[in-house]
Amino acid sequence: MTSVPINVPGGADRCLVMGVVNVTPDSFSDGGKWFGADAAVQHGLDLVNQGADIVDVGGESTRPGAARVPLDEELARVVPVIRALAADGVVVSVDTMRAEVARAAVEAGARLVNDVSGGLADPEMPRVVADTGVSYVVMHWRGHSHDMESRAVYTDVVTEVREELSKRVDLVMAEGVTEEQIVLDPGLGFAKNAEHNWAVLAGIPQLAELGFPLLIGASRKRFLGRLLAEPDGTPRPFSRSDDATLAVTALAAHAGAWCVRVHEVGPNADAVRVAAAWKRAGAGT
Repeated sequence: MTSVPINVPGGADRCLVMGVVNVTPDSFSDGGKWFGADAAVQHGLDLVNQGADIVDVGGESTRPGAARVPLDEELARVVPVIRALAADGVVVSVDTMRAEVARAAVEAGARLVNDVSGGLADPEMPRVVADTGVSYVVMHWRGHSHDMESRAVYTDVVTEVREELSKRVDLVMAEGVTEEQIVLDPGLGFAKNAEHNWAVLAGIPQLAELGFPLLIGASRKRFLGRLLAEPDGTPRPFSRSDDATLAVTALAAHAGAWCVRVHEVGPNADAVRVAAAWKRAGAGT
């Protein structure tokens, strides 16, 4: 690993936990619950109290089939929330594909830009990240939500995700983003079916060989609900996938993930500490 992009108290020897604040009416697992600045800010503070190292604030759903929101609406949703949380000392990231939103978020106090498109949706994004100097999550992405499922075609998903992420890193660094700013996200669920997602998770060690910290976002995603389906094939609801998320968190942390992005923070904060203790014990044998 070439860098530690964000230092947080007590986080140097374990995987970090990023808590999700969706300031949206239509996010796949909790859309509408925190739609409004006051509710979103309080939820962000609650996540910190539960053990979140970073709070990820997003104003646009990226669930399959979701339509994009206007720029002004996205700004109105996230900037007040980020400003309030940052003023309270919270380490905040902004979940956005728009350079203008990223710049406004950093001005409001965000310390990380979590761009699910890896700079492909807005070519200005890498330059904004370079200008501001904040950390930058480059996610594996093949297209917007309305058509990403049609792009889930691979011969060897781990190899192809690794190669495509490597190309994105080269391109964003050509725009001035430094190696120390970059975090990679293999994009679970984005242009990937369940089989692809499991292969990517098993391939965390190979992806880590790229030399960058890895963010893993498996929380409440459909492939978990399908794994835990009822006997008649009915997938388990998103809100009942938290135990499965917990298992992925522990395994991902043990495999070397830098951070996990989750909805239910408390148990996952425990899980990363368990994984860290396990790794320390193994290192001492």
